[in-house]
Amino acid sequence: MRRKTFDILMSVGGLVLALVLAVAGGLLLWAHNFVTDEVHSQLAAQKIYFPQAGSEALQGDQIAPYLNQYAGQQLVNGEQAKAYADHFIAVHLQGIGGGQTYSQLSAKAMASPNDQALAGQVQTMFRGETLRSMLLNAYAFWKMGQIALIAGVVSFVASFVFLILSIFGFVHAGGTSETQELKLGARTPAPVEP
Repeated sequence: MRRKTFDILMSVGGLVLALVLAVAGGLLLWAHNFVTDEVHSQLAAQKIYFPQAGSEALQGDQIAPYLNQYAGQQLVNGEQAKAYADHFIAVHLQGIGGGQTYSQLSAKAMASPNDQALAGQVQTMFRGETLRSMLLNAYAFWKMGQIALIAGVVSFVASFVFLILSIFGFVHAGGTSETQELKLGARTPAPVEP
């Protein structure tokens, strides 16, 4: 194969790859923006606010270190949703349920259908766990959006690198003789033993 032909083929392949990576980067950034906007609008519509700074609701080792940074803010992104779900709702549910899960309390309530206090506790646990799971789903989608952002940036950088390499390939092909051959897999013969 002629060296010039090889250089041109590789350079064209690099341009195609650069284009594919640029399109992928664009789609990934679009996905990031879409997910981030959806999570923000869905969470903002719920009008959930963190307790004000210094309030009793932000006291305790399981809450304060995680939520004080958001004191008084509206919950509008995945990072906040995870913090609220894991360090506010979960902590309160643990206190309401006495360390038992909704499933455990529900089984007890079915065994004692006339226990109204237990039935109320089960309803509170159900509502809390439902809200918690919704917030954690919002966090999961938000996190996927963050990963899409990183992947989009990496795709654009890789696209740029392949574009530069392709340009160098075309420049090299322009300076290569039409008759120069590319020798692939050329081996030196093994010495013959006497």
